[in-house]
Amino acid sequence: MNHFRRSAATIVAVVTLVSSIGLWTMGCKKKESEAISSETETFTQSVYPMTFTDSYGNKMTLEEEPQRIISCGPAITELIYALGQEKKLVGRTDYCNYPEACLAIESVGAIDVPNVETIVALQPDLVIASSIFSKESYEQLTGLGIKVICFNEERDPEGVYTMIGMLGKLINANEEATTVVAEMESKIKQVQSRIEQAQTAAPSVYYVVSFGEYGDFTCGGDTYIHQLITEAGGRNVAENVKGWSFSVDQLIEDDPDIIIVPEWAKEEFMETEPYNQLSAVKNNKVYTIDTDKLDRQGARNAEAIEEMAAIFYPEAFETVDGQ
Repeated sequence: MNHFRRSAATIVAVVTLVSSIGLWTMGCKKKESEAISSETETFTQSVYPMTFTDSYGNKMTLEEEPQRIISCGPAITELIYALGQEKKLVGRTDYCNYPEACLAIESVGAIDVPNVETIVALQPDLVIASSIFSKESYEQLTGLGIKVICFNEERDPEGVYTMIGMLGKLINANEEATTVVAEMESKIKQVQSRIEQAQTAAPSVYYVVSFGEYGDFTCGGDTYIHQLITEAGGRNVAENVKGWSFSVDQLIEDDPDIIIVPEWAKEEFMETEPYNQLSAVKNNKVYTIDTDKLDRQGARNAEAIEEMAAIFYPEAFETVDGQ
């Protein structure tokens, strides 16, 4: 129980931080799907010097292709590896754990407030951060002449495709970015073709972020995870909720067909009242997947869609396993 409480507290803290981004990122969230604005509108080539408008509306110029990059976000780290640019990565956060090889790279600390001294010592050409990067950290680093860019949270796969293209353009990995996006689109298209063959109605789904004494948290209809569940053919019971907070009474009333939980929480969830009264618990329809594939926006989102679809429509994916 103590392990669960500590884990739940951490998750709730992160959810709260993500939910409060708008309080200090007035410049950061210029548009829902815009992370940076390049001087050109395409991502077909990288030409340096490259001038871009950062997430706070400040114009910056990369004089040449960045060779020393620090990632201040697990999703960014994953994408740098997916783009085959890991040799340029000289720093990561404590939370960057995939692929495993990245653990050998020096950590700069937290995602939102990293260690500025460590970053300066690593002499980066570019720091790439996520939407929860603090304004204070941003101002400290840019005040020292370090170039920083924050990628905002996207709301749908199309936005993530654009983000991957932007990242590829920044670090001169355009061909690789095109390949990653094409592979994601292809996998999702194949999955949805399988779903169309299913003879069953879309199952109702509840995604557990956290539960219990700290409150119940899930992915509301305005979140990216909701979009992934929808792409996988599920009907999110929290689709009419904004943000992450959910009512346990509403969960009991909705009584979803399928529940997805983090692996560390499954046993606790299934044994705790009133969750143990849910039909999905009684019918052994509580599933775990690697939630990093859902929580982090990037190439592995397509894998998450495929894994969820196989849970939602097992009969449509049985032939895949038999081939």
